[in-house]
Amino acid sequence: MSQRPVRVRFAPSPTGPLHIGGLRTAIFNYLIAKQNNGVFILRIEDTDQTRFVPGAEEYIINSLKWAGIVPDEGVSFGGEYGPYRQSDRKSIYKAYADQLISSGNAYYSFDTPEELDKLRKEHEARKETFIYNAAVRDGLNNSLKMTDEEIQKHLSSGQPYVIRFKFDPGEEIVMQDLIRGEVRVQAATLDDKVLFKSDGMPTYHLANVTDDYLMKISHVIRGEEWLPSLPLHVALYKAFGWESSMPEFAHLPLILKPDGKGKLSKRDGDKGGFPVFPLEWKDPESGETSSGYREAGYFPEACVNILAFLGWNPGTEQEIFTLPELAAIFSLEKVGKSGSKFDPDKAKWYNHQYLQQKSDAELSKSFAELLQTKGVELPDSPKLQKITGLVKERANFVRELWDHADFFFVRPTAYDPEVVKKRWNPQVAEQMKQILELLERSDDFTAQSLEPKVKTFIEEKAFGMGQIMNALRLCLVGTSKGPGIFDISEILGKEEVILRIRNAVFQFEN
Repeated sequence: MSQRPVRVRFAPSPTGPLHIGGLRTAIFNYLIAKQNNGVFILRIEDTDQTRFVPGAEEYIINSLKWAGIVPDEGVSFGGEYGPYRQSDRKSIYKAYADQLISSGNAYYSFDTPEELDKLRKEHEARKETFIYNAAVRDGLNNSLKMTDEEIQKHLSSGQPYVIRFKFDPGEEIVMQDLIRGEVRVQAATLDDKVLFKSDGMPTYHLANVTDDYLMKISHVIRGEEWLPSLPLHVALYKAFGWESSMPEFAHLPLILKPDGKGKLSKRDGDKGGFPVFPLEWKDPESGETSSGYREAGYFPEACVNILAFLGWNPGTEQEIFTLPELAAIFSLEKVGKSGSKFDPDKAKWYNHQYLQQKSDAELSKSFAELLQTKGVELPDSPKLQKITGLVKERANFVRELWDHADFFFVRPTAYDPEVVKKRWNPQVAEQMKQILELLERSDDFTAQSLEPKVKTFIEEKAFGMGQIMNALRLCLVGTSKGPGIFDISEILGKEEVILRIRNAVFQFEN
């Protein structure tokens, strides 16, 4: 790490919902900033207005807020280096494009889309790839062989044009990546990329480099899909004379499908039944809704923990970290080069761990909200907390608390036929009637009192302990699930327990 003040940016384009790979990029940037008392910036890169999607910018901001990855500067957060939305910085970029023209590092290109498309097809016919570079540019319609007068004539005519970067074909571009080490590329293999369009908008490349320089970005931490852009970006820093201000680069590995074969996509999530976006997203054009981690019941801190471990490892056995703990030990040196498989089951495991850490009081509030949606009459707070504490170990999500606790709120009217077949017979029916009499005589219905009383009775009568316990559970729950039977009995109360046993005996006998 350099000694300059740490300023990092997360710079998404508002072209749709934020993929969890993008959220991971934001998290890694945030961790580097917090670890070094630096600044985490949100910059919206919307230079390609044709791909702009309404609502995407707000979605990105809400996703960061939900995850607790709150920017120090940026769109909707302010800061002294704004504006932080590139379309609001439109007036800045032309001067920098002109500077490159003046220094001979860029040129005007007047080729029409039709002319370039024809060239591409001709190359394809020869099974070649068309690259607009030193090998062909002298024979194309650009300013490299025009006089100043000819250039001005083209510009004043209103003819569409672009400004392209001019690579020196004899140059070798040497780059350093904090994750991948030294990278070398021959400039002759590179395309003279478009930097500026005649509509007055820069392309991603010019805007990205210019903004990073003006915002004093110290580290560019982004996905590996941007690695092919690195030679141009490094060349731009050199062409501008900004080499001493050039940030350090780190390109993060891909998040892969669960089988490891390719980049994780929305389709993989749809197929596997898990989200790939932090929040639910409704496409404004198609109306299609995509699920989000928040709506699926994941805690934001669990989502952050999941993503932190995709490509990074602390080198210890510890897997559960708070954000401050992650910031204290995170390092790019421990980020791997190869892609990391997304494991949906491991994601659930993380959420389970965070659910277990929450107090019964906190969790019961969320459970109460769920019960209200089901029209269930809420028990008093202490009782609901106790129910929550009894069943939470079995749940990965708050919504699953209902699956493990529904019998506390709804009396069974049907019974699991497999359990009935296995656990109920005429002998058990007679024994349960005796248990029922014992319970009717019991005034203290706490688990502490009931358990020794019932077990002693079963032993004295020489009933099968397991047989009676399972039959009793069947009567109270309707199946074989649930926590300790005496804990269930205490919460249900004497009147409800007796009623449920009577109902079950009556139904089985008839």
